[in-house]
This record gives sequence, structure tokens and C-alpha cells, in this order.
Amino acid sequence: MELRDIDLNLLVVFNQLLTERRVSGVADTLGLTQPAVSNALKRLRAVLGDELFVRTGRGMEPTPLALQLAEPVAYALGTLHGALNQQARFDPATSQRSFTLAVTDIGEIYFLPVLMDALAAIAPGVRISTVRNSGAKLRDEMEAGTVDLAIGLLPNLQAGFYQRRLFHQRYVCMFRKQHPAVTLPLTLENFSALDHVVVISGGTGHSQVDAMLERAGIQRRVRLTVPHFIAVGHILQSTDMIATVPERFAARCVEPFGLVSVPHPAKLPEIAINLFWHGRYHRDPANRWLRQLVFERFGESTAQEQAVEPPAS
Repeated sequence: MELRDIDLNLLVVFNQLLTERRVSGVADTLGLTQPAVSNALKRLRAVLGDELFVRTGRGMEPTPLALQLAEPVAYALGTLHGALNQQARFDPATSQRSFTLAVTDIGEIYFLPVLMDALAAIAPGVRISTVRNSGAKLRDEMEAGTVDLAIGLLPNLQAGFYQRRLFHQRYVCMFRKQHPAVTLPLTLENFSALDHVVVISGGTGHSQVDAMLERAGIQRRVRLTVPHFIAVGHILQSTDMIATVPERFAARCVEPFGLVSVPHPAKLPEIAINLFWHGRYHRDPANRWLRQLVFERFGESTAQEQAVEPPAS
């Protein structure tokens, strides 16, 4: 097939449909009518000889060929967009831009107060929204530009993504100041004998720590499991339970909730927390400005920027 055989606008519709999965959503985003979107899909099906998307109860699901084309089409469109807008500039002082960050609830607690304070001073019109970094569609959303940056331990963001190390995350034990354990050395034996609150946080670095404790045969008396960290401070404040938490999260909790944190008795490896962005937006001035701001506020000086795997061209 030659490029002259295909209308570039059809690929724009195709790329957006991969993200939206609904004709109505694509129409709203691109400023088209629903019949126009349906007609574009019909033309593209005829050119490629494939259904590309099949209507299901969950929306328009891509066929194997559509999934195969997804990344190269998205990257090609991004490259072309960047080439046509090389003179684009980003002025944080006057911008009204909205950015979306993919983070965990710990990320919201740790990053957002500092980041929003910085924005108030240097980019008062810039707005931030967050989504969870464990979402199944995160890769597609970052390719499409609906999510600008992701922060965490995210092994699923491979080909086509860049990453930069922010810091290494250590784990500590946290409990209230009046806890009986305050007067005892926190050995592995004492750790195992205490009551624990455990956060079940699949797809994150914290879930890896839980798996490491289990593989090491370290038992815990788990009295409570919760799906997020946001309530842990409140729970520990008024109970004699203990929690294994990231050190930076503990630093935000100890003073407001009257808690203490101590080194973890288990030999746990440090978890690398990285900043991720898609290769399509590597040279985008706004994306570049925001990730530089994040790194300046939170990065370790030894961190290196790298492509997880250079985007195919």
C-alpha cells in the first residue's frame, strides 16, 4: 500500500477511536458529527481490508490488526504534529493549560502539595488533574496525550516511553507514638507478632514489597486490609496496629497523626520511582517544562534520563 492510497484524516480518527472506544466520544473530541466518524471508519476498513473495530458491550474493541497498527500510527501522527509545530512555545506564566498526571494515592499525598505550591508561584493559570497509574488503559492514554506524565514503578510502560529516575523509595514501619512497640526493639520476631494493617495495591511497587516479605517467609498478623493508603494514618492513630509504608509517605504522616516511623526489620530492596512520558511528547515544550519542574522539585541529582526502548520510527 502507498501513502497516496490513504487519507491522513482517516488515521486521525483511527488513533482517537483507539483511545475513546466510542464513536460519540471521537466525534466530540475531533469536532465531527457521528456520521462523519462512522463514514471515516467505513472508508478505512475498505482501504485496509479489516473491520478494525468491533462493537461490543464495552464499546468499540480493536481487532488484532488495529492493535498492531496502534503504536506506529500514534507515533507517526505525533512526529508529524511536532514537525508542523516546531515554532510552538510554552509560557508557564500565561498558560491556562491543564495537565493530567498518573500517580498513586501516595503520589498525590507526597507530590501534589509541593507541586501545586510551585505552580502558584510560576504558573498560576496551569491546572492539574490526576488519575491512577495502575489503570489498564494508561499506555493508550499516554500515547494519545490524555495523560501527560506517570510517576511510579511502572514496568508495563516499555516500548515508546522515556523515563527518568526521581528517587529510590525505602520502606519503614509506622505506628502511633503510644504503641507498646515504641519501647521495644523492632526485631523480625516482634514485627511478626504485632497486628498489621496491609494495603493491597496491585501493579505498584508496594505490591512487590508485600511479595518480597511473603517469599522471605516473614509472617504478619494481618488484622485489616485496605485498597489504598489514604486512610492508613487515621487507622494507625487510634489502634495498636502497625504498617509497612514508603518512607516518604511516613514523613507526611508522622506529625499530623501523632505517629512514629522506624527502620524496617526485614532486608527490603529500595524501589525505584521513575517519571514516565511517551516518546510522542518528548520534545513537546509544555510536557518538557512540566517534567523538568517535577524533577527539580523531587529528583535525585544522580538520576539519568533514558528511553525504556527507543520509539520505532
